[in-house]
Amino acid sequence: MKNYKLSAVLAVSLTVGASGLVADDMEVVIPNAQPGECYAKVIIPAKFETTTEKVLTKEASERLQIIPAKYGTGTEKVLVQEAATRLSVIPATFKTTTEKVLVKEEEVRWQTGLKNNIPVSPEILAAAKTGGADIDGMAPGTCYREYFTPAKYTTQTQSYVSKEAYEKLAVVPAKYTYEEEKVLVKEASQRIVKVPATYETVTEKVLVEPEKTMWKKSKCNGRNNDCGVMCLVTIPARYKTVTKRVVKTPATTKVIDIPAVYKTIKVRKLAAPATVKRIPVPEQTATYTVRTKASDPTFSWVKVGEHANGKYTGHQVCKIVIPAQYRTITKTVVDQPATTKEVEIPAVYKNITVTKLVQPAQVKRITIPEAYSNITKRQMVSPSKVVWKKVVCQSHMGTSTIEGVQRALAAKGLYHGPIDGIYGTLTKQAVRAYQKQNGLAVGGLTHEVMKSLGVSF
Repeated sequence: MKNYKLSAVLAVSLTVGASGLVADDMEVVIPNAQPGECYAKVIIPAKFETTTEKVLTKEASERLQIIPAKYGTGTEKVLVQEAATRLSVIPATFKTTTEKVLVKEEEVRWQTGLKNNIPVSPEILAAAKTGGADIDGMAPGTCYREYFTPAKYTTQTQSYVSKEAYEKLAVVPAKYTYEEEKVLVKEASQRIVKVPATYETVTEKVLVEPEKTMWKKSKCNGRNNDCGVMCLVTIPARYKTVTKRVVKTPATTKVIDIPAVYKTIKVRKLAAPATVKRIPVPEQTATYTVRTKASDPTFSWVKVGEHANGKYTGHQVCKIVIPAQYRTITKTVVDQPATTKEVEIPAVYKNITVTKLVQPAQVKRITIPEAYSNITKRQMVSPSKVVWKKVVCQSHMGTSTIEGVQRALAAKGLYHGPIDGIYGTLTKQAVRAYQKQNGLAVGGLTHEVMKSLGVSF
């Protein structure tokens, strides 16, 4: 077995002073090293394990549950309107009668013709009778020639009762007064209310990660150059502040008196009964016209061809019968006079619902258990350390090899630079990110990184 000595700067002691960090030169012997192999100091990250601790966050307490009082309802019958009587009017009924009235008497007369309606005087009839006309035995429609002076008529107006007088009944309504009465609708009771518990908040500091030491690369000349200087630094412990809510005063109850509830209702009572007022309605009258003869016409009869005084009708004398004329009039008469009838109005009652206490309210105490929360603690199992790892030698870092590394890292989303085969800053940063992400030793381009990425060299 051959042993090779490599000269390296390893930070095994750190001194804080005016000149900053001071590193001692050491010769490190790497066993089993072979010619042509290259080694570099790398950091194996510290290993941690995560534990969960149960922490009390809220003490046990009690919750008060109020069981409400139970009530039952009943119905009470209350008088709201006294019994009374009401007068109802039965209106008068009427009937219609008809009567036939003579307005013009039947008349038998003579006239000059059947078309002109000019009457004939008695002298003409006598002259016609003297002349051989059968005046008495003439049938209606027989005509003679005549001269005439017209008859005179007078017109009279006659009145009659078209609707008899009657009485109309009007009801004067009864008068009422209202009185107020106080009625119990809900009995007095008690109500239990909760007085909630009061709480206070306290805080407690819990250790989640103890103090530890780790190896970190030192910056060279204030830049992120890899100069091989490693520093052992102390990382302080981490704590978490837990807030707890504890009972300050427990919950209790108090009793509140609920007064009885009353309702005021109005009751209607009769002050004056209804009465009937009689109103007379006078009779109604109508008129009709009667035409009577005042004087007969005067006639002079002249035979045809002889001189005559008066107006010659130019018609033959004709005997006609004018029938009497009648008019039918309508009368409205009382068939049954108006009257009244008494209607009984029963008393009015109202059902009022009354609420009564069946079971008083009660308090039930319910235990609330304490509450816990889980605190996650991270504890170091093994510290980080600096070791020698086999790395790719500079002679093997050809363009194709670095391009392979860049493509593999770009496929994993860690490299965002150009595929140029140069092992520059972006490529180094991507390699370190890949090492940290996969739990590999952090440092140069080690063989285990090349194997993990699947790149040959």
